[in-house]
Amino acid sequence: MITTEQVKELRDRTGISIMQCKKALEDAGGDAEKALVLLQKKGAEVADKKSDRSLGAGVVVSYIHNTGTVGTLIELWCETDFVAKNEEFKALAKDIAMHIAATNPAYLSVEDIPEADRATAKEVFAKEVEGKPEAMKQQILDGKIAAYFKDKVLLEQEYIKDPSLTISTLLKNAIQKFGEKTVIGKFVRFSTVAKF
Repeated sequence: MITTEQVKELRDRTGISIMQCKKALEDAGGDAEKALVLLQKKGAEVADKKSDRSLGAGVVVSYIHNTGTVGTLIELWCETDFVAKNEEFKALAKDIAMHIAATNPAYLSVEDIPEADRATAKEVFAKEVEGKPEAMKQQILDGKIAAYFKDKVLLEQEYIKDPSLTISTLLKNAIQKFGEKTVIGKFVRFSTVAKF
C-alpha cells in the first residue's frame, strides 16, 4: 500500500504531479529510488515525444552571485506563455542561471564544441594512450575526450543542487512536469575575476 507520505516525499524530490508520483511508486512496489528511476525514464520518453514541437515563449532570467563578481543571463524557452509565466518555470531558469555562474560551462551541448577544440583535445590525449593495445586505443581516447568535455558542456554537467541529475535530465524532468518542450536558448556568464 502506497502512503500519502511516500507520494508527498517523491513529489517534493521531483516536482512532478501527484498522480505520476503515485503511479511510479505503485509500479516500483513502494521503492522510492526505483520510482525515481521510473520517473526519469518516463521524463526522457516524454521529452523525445515533444522534441519536434515549436517554441513560442520563454523567459530571460539573470542571476548575480552574492559577491557581486559573477553573474549570468539565460534564455529558457517553452511552447506557451502559460508555462513561461509559471513561477516554477521561472525558478527553474533561475536555478540553471545559478548553476552556470558556479560551473562556468563553455558550451551548451556536445554539438557546440568546435572541431578545432576537439582536435586539440584529441592531440593531447593521444599521447596518453600511446603503448596501449591497438584494439582499445580508440575507446580509451574517446573516453578521455568525453570526460574532458563533460565539465565544459552545460547539458552534460551534474546539477549543483542535485548531483544525481545532469542539466539535460533536469530539462527532461521539466518537460514531464510542465507538459511542454523546454530548452535552453542561449546563456552568457560575466565575471569581474581577473583572468591570468
